[in-house]
Amino acid sequence: MGRVTTRTPVTRITDTRQSTRPDTVVVEEPLEIRVNGTPLAVTMRTPGSDVELAQGFLLTEGIIGDRADIASIRYCNSVDDNGVNTYNVLDVDLAPGVFLPDTGIERNFYTTSSCGVCGKASLDAIRQRTKHSPATDTVRVPAATIAELPDRLRAAQKVFETTGGLHAAGLFTRTGELLAIKEDVGRHNAVDKLIGWATEQNRVPLRGSILLVSGRASFELAQKAVMAGIPILAAVSAPSSLAIDLAHDTGLTLIGFLRGTTMNIYTHPDRIT
Repeated sequence: MGRVTTRTPVTRITDTRQSTRPDTVVVEEPLEIRVNGTPLAVTMRTPGSDVELAQGFLLTEGIIGDRADIASIRYCNSVDDNGVNTYNVLDVDLAPGVFLPDTGIERNFYTTSSCGVCGKASLDAIRQRTKHSPATDTVRVPAATIAELPDRLRAAQKVFETTGGLHAAGLFTRTGELLAIKEDVGRHNAVDKLIGWATEQNRVPLRGSILLVSGRASFELAQKAVMAGIPILAAVSAPSSLAIDLAHDTGLTLIGFLRGTTMNIYTHPDRIT
């Protein structure tokens, strides 16, 4: 398994002096996900929880519905110049009767905001593909509970504490209990790792749960929440317009600018009491 952090020399300048010292930085490496031996996607990620990342990605892309749709996951023999396994290629074998979409890779996976998918087509695709729509989830959560979540997430960010360079995604119960947290250089990867963890635990659909992400709430994060059946997505920063549209259409409660005791509820505010 690759390292999560590494040490590198830096030149530090302050008001009065210049010095050279080691600094701890987060590792970023590519992970190639193959399905039945066929390359499907490559994402830049922080090593660790790779199996969960692959499972979460496949679930939020509608390729699998639960853990039973996967027969096995294993690292391939991807070696570096010294013949050492990089652990940067995963091969997922689908269970008998589970197949890749007929449209193939060229349909563009919704993994980045630059994938070229137009707004209406992407919204329609999510509505058609989700098996765990949050629209019927009747969970109610006090605003005071939501307000406590960022501090709980921050306190659990172990790698961020040493590097300051990671996004985090936390999964909470309706009472504010932290079920799991994942960190990664990409916030979408952190969410995939979290949903992959839930898939492994047979918790999907994640009814009655709250997903909190550091940073902003993009369309892809709203999409992942919807695909996993999460009814409430909260972010410490702003949402995008397409994330709001998707949340409105699919029954997802979307919260932005969650800071202290203040928050903006963009869609389906009836869940927040």
